[in-house]
Amino acid sequence: MNTQNIYILGIESSCDDTAAAVLHNASILSNVVATQEVHQKYGGVVPELASRAHQQNIVPVIDQAIKEAGITKDQISAIAFTRGPGLMGSLLVGTSFAKSMVMAMQIPLIEVNHMQAHILAHFIDDASERKPNFPFLGMTISGGHTQIVRVDDYFKMEVIGETLDDAVGEAYDKCGKMLGLPYPGGPLIDKYAHEGNPKAFAFTKPKVDGLNFSFSGLKTAVLYFLQREEKKNPHFIEENLKDICASFQYTVVNILLDKLKKAVKETRIKEIAIGGGVSANKGIRAMLKEQEQKRNWIAHIPKFEYTTDNAAMIAIVGHYKFLQQDFTDSSISAKARYRI
Repeated sequence: MNTQNIYILGIESSCDDTAAAVLHNASILSNVVATQEVHQKYGGVVPELASRAHQQNIVPVIDQAIKEAGITKDQISAIAFTRGPGLMGSLLVGTSFAKSMVMAMQIPLIEVNHMQAHILAHFIDDASERKPNFPFLGMTISGGHTQIVRVDDYFKMEVIGETLDDAVGEAYDKCGKMLGLPYPGGPLIDKYAHEGNPKAFAFTKPKVDGLNFSFSGLKTAVLYFLQREEKKNPHFIEENLKDICASFQYTVVNILLDKLKKAVKETRIKEIAIGGGVSANKGIRAMLKEQEQKRNWIAHIPKFEYTTDNAAMIAIVGHYKFLQQDFTDSSISAKARYRI
C-alpha cells in the first residue's frame, strides 16, 4: 500500500457542525464546515435538529471538500470519521455515511476519537508555529470536555485530569444565558471581557483535589450573585456587563492556570498544547503566551480554524493511523461516550 502519497478524507459530525476535509500527507487541501444556526433560538444544541441538519448537509459538504481539494474520489486513500464522543444522532450520520462510502469505493475505513483529534490537530502542517515534541501536555477545553492529557506518542495518551461535572465551555454558555446574551454566549463573554475590569467582582474558585476541575459551583455562584445584585438594582447586568464578563473570565482563566501549573510540576513536562472550541478564547490564549515567557514553558496554540469542530483534525488522525495500517471494518458503531 502506498504510504508516500496519502489522501485522507475526514468526516466530522459529533455535534452541530457538519465538516469534511481532504488531507494530502500532513497538508490540508480543503477544510469545509457547515454550521447550524437553527439552535440559536433554543439557547443550545437540540440533538434531533442537529441530526436532521447533518443529513441535509453531509453530501454537499463532502462534495465541496473533494472539489476544493482538486482531486477525484478515486485518489482518496482512506476515509476517517468521528466515532465519538458526541451526540449519538449526529455521530450516526457521519458514521453511516463513511461506512457506506468506503464500501462503495473499496478503500480502508478509519475510526477517530474526537478528543484525540483536538490534540493531534497540532500536527497539521499549518496548524501552529511549530509542532509539539513528545511528551507534552494537552489541555482540551470545549463545550463538552475539560481535560489535561499526558501525550507520550500519537496514540499513547493518558487523561490525568478532567472535569467532575460541567465543561468549561458549558459554564461560559450558561453564564452567557444568565446575562441575557444570545447562544453561544462564550465568544461574547470573551469579547466583553477585554473591555471590562477583571477584578471588579470576585468569584470563588472551586477547591478540587488533584488535577481535576469543577465548574458547576462557579455557575451557581454567578447565578446567586446576579440574583442578589438585581434585587438591589434591576439594571445591574446592563450597567455592569463588561465588568461581570471580565471577572468571570479572570476566574476561569485562573482555574485553568492553577491546574496547568500543578500538572507541569507533577509531570515535569513544560510543553503544553491546547485544543477544543474554548481554545479560541483570547483570554486563555493570552494567559498561555504570558506563562510561556514567565515560566519557560513551550506553548502550542492552534489557528482559530482548528479550534472548533472541524474535519481537518479528523483527517490528520486518519493520516497517522493509515501509516500504522490501523483500519476498522463496517461492524464499527458510533459511541456517544468514548474516552481517549
